[in-house]
Amino acid sequence: MDMGAEFVQLSLAPILIGILAAVACALPGNFLLLRRQALIGDAISHVALPGIVVAFLVTGTIAAWPMMVGAAGAAVVAVGLIEAIKRLGRVEPGAAMGVVFTTLFAAGVLLLEQSDTSGVHIDVEHALYGNLESLIWFSATGWSSLLDLDALAGLPPQLFRLAVVLAVIVLFMVAFWKELAISTFDPEFARSIGIRTGSVGFALVVAAAIAAVAAFDAVGSIIVIAMFVCPPATARLMTDRLGRQIAWSVLFATTAAIAGYVFAGYGPLWFGSPYAVSAAGMIATVAGVQLGLACLIGPRRRRTGHAAAAQ
Repeated sequence: MDMGAEFVQLSLAPILIGILAAVACALPGNFLLLRRQALIGDAISHVALPGIVVAFLVTGTIAAWPMMVGAAGAAVVAVGLIEAIKRLGRVEPGAAMGVVFTTLFAAGVLLLEQSDTSGVHIDVEHALYGNLESLIWFSATGWSSLLDLDALAGLPPQLFRLAVVLAVIVLFMVAFWKELAISTFDPEFARSIGIRTGSVGFALVVAAAIAAVAAFDAVGSIIVIAMFVCPPATARLMTDRLGRQIAWSVLFATTAAIAGYVFAGYGPLWFGSPYAVSAAGMIATVAGVQLGLACLIGPRRRRTGHAAAAQ
């Protein structure tokens, strides 16, 4: 098998899935970051774990849809708990999110350890790192397989699910762009012109939950958490314009997914190690490096520093 055919069979699908997952999380992450709700994505990605475990214990299967329903249900429960703690306990949103996601994630880990899941591919490591490297396109024989319907039918199902989810999120953002933008930057003005800010905020959280749940199975919670925060935060250091920020975040998410996957597979070889490292961990690391560089050389870094100093 030549290198091109080998790349298509072994690496093309994981890279595309990584890109789709990263962009699907980064898009709603822009608005969550600007609303100071970036930890919502973190919370959702953590609470998906107990939902998945409960779904397995109830159905006895690890089929995609029961897992996604379980994770989505857990995400809705988490959002309800966060709102309840904020209002009843009168604590700040960050503290409420921190309490909920750490508690539910720990409950999920305990459920995994105490349940008989040894015979299935569901464990703590899978939940954290996903199974990106194993999403191989077995039926591919080369670049010509991209035009072969029989070969395309053998693509990992996660690729199609994430493509549909990304399309839904893009349509949601296009349809409600004005409402999202105004309620994000000036909620009082948004309410004065009739925009239901509460409904818009809830819809945004639901969109983030859908992205997190779809990405969770393929790439694990590490990438999900990183992509909700790192690309939008990096993009925020590049521009003041919302549209350009979102475009920058898509670029950073895409490059992090590609570079992270390549570095995970070939980086250790450059340093003499025969063993690859986790693609999910390396993608998240690249996203963190991008944010670090933007903090040092980003054109809007001084604005962020002045705002922090003013506080």
